[in-house]
Amino acid sequence: MPHTTVAIIASNPTRQAEADRLAKCLALPCGESPQFNLEFTDERLQLCLNTPGAPGPVYVDFVGGKAAHRRQFGGGRNQPMARALGLKPGVNPHIFDATAGLGRDSFVFATLGCQVTMLEQNPIIAALLEDGLQRGQSSLAEICLRMTLINADSTEYLRQCSEKPDVIYLDPMYPHREKSALVKKEMRLFQLLLGEPADSGDLLAAALNCARKRVVVKRPKGAKLISKRSPTMSISSKNTRYDVYVIAAMHTK
Repeated sequence: MPHTTVAIIASNPTRQAEADRLAKCLALPCGESPQFNLEFTDERLQLCLNTPGAPGPVYVDFVGGKAAHRRQFGGGRNQPMARALGLKPGVNPHIFDATAGLGRDSFVFATLGCQVTMLEQNPIIAALLEDGLQRGQSSLAEICLRMTLINADSTEYLRQCSEKPDVIYLDPMYPHREKSALVKKEMRLFQLLLGEPADSGDLLAAALNCARKRVVVKRPKGAKLISKRSPTMSISSKNTRYDVYVIAAMHTK
């Protein structure tokens, strides 16, 4: 992680004990930070950048907003993402999302009936995910209970993992853009928090050695492959391409 200053605050005093526990767990200070605050509000845990002109807070929301729209109108198993994963009647693979981020794609997988293990290396983003999962269980328990979170380095975890998932899904961070105004707010904050994206070639190699059936890599439609190894096939939508590395056929269970 780059050199950043992150502190935990509770804007709602009744949540101060939660803030203290998380600060101890993450070895972060309590109180205002000059750069980032991880804030307990009345409703949620959110990450805020404390600079002039900063984008709004980042948090995980599986119940409303884009998640709700995607759950209702996302196209089900006919959407390109689902086809790339190999979903079909009677096939509900166990998926490792090895680049979980804010969990949006993982939530779609769980909505479609899959068991999902989310791997997220950064402990601050993992804390946002955990908060989102807890809040989601109040109204979307059946979906959220299909989702498990692990805070770990994905490449190392996949290299040592004894459990072999059916599918491993990768959505690597894109390289920084010079015109940061073109980057959505979550990515801008992630770039400041995480620094330059790591080389994804090692992660793909680890995924190919771990997955039982296939590895799926999400990329911008015109982007280069993340390694020299060519995919078995690619499935595209308007702005996105899914590079699919098939290891074995999907079978109905």
